[in-house]
Amino acid sequence: MSSSTTETDETRIKRFLAIASHDLQSPLRHIAMYAEILLDEIGDRVDGEHLEYLRTILAKTQAAQELTKGLIGFASGTPRLAIRDVDTRLLVGQIWAELRFEVDAPKATIETGDLPGVRTDAGILGLVLKNVMANGLMHRADADEACRLTIEAEADASQWAIHIADNGPGIAREHQENIFTAFWSLQPEGAARRPGLGLAAARELVTALGGSISLQTSAETGSRFTIRLPVQ
Repeated sequence: MSSSTTETDETRIKRFLAIASHDLQSPLRHIAMYAEILLDEIGDRVDGEHLEYLRTILAKTQAAQELTKGLIGFASGTPRLAIRDVDTRLLVGQIWAELRFEVDAPKATIETGDLPGVRTDAGILGLVLKNVMANGLMHRADADEACRLTIEAEADASQWAIHIADNGPGIAREHQENIFTAFWSLQPEGAARRPGLGLAAARELVTALGGSISLQTSAETGSRFTIRLPVQ
């Protein structure tokens, strides 16, 4: 891939993220506002389960608001990273719980090794992990096949390496150069067309964290993405 193509892709991704994040701010503010009103006005009159639903709506909306602010900063070239201690095992568990609802993969399973605590931006890292994990769930050799994700980590003196492997069909050599290209997607036959932004955005976002992402793949073992993050 030429440097000019890469620069064009980066510009397109940042423009898309800036516009989308900006336009999301107003509806997110309204969702949070009405959730707070409901909690204040009827919070003491609903049962525990429905009260928890309201609290979850508010918490998820507030998290999305923080994420959109971070993405706008990233797109403008001046990322405002909220660096803190992040429990990646807990983060992966939260993402997995969400993906089970979002991706039609009822037989999917996940295995996690000893995942580390890292110092980074939790929202940005969560988006990177979610895009890579979703990619593994969506690209199965057979719609009826039980998808399996395996997530492990290792470290040296300077960086963490988080490995996300799936048991899918792998990515053919002729397509491997394109997987991190914006708006390119390898569509299974008969599948609905997807925008092809997940892995491209993951690459740009992990770069903003000072890290990188790479791929190893084969038809026999599936795909294995490695996210590298600096030790801080």
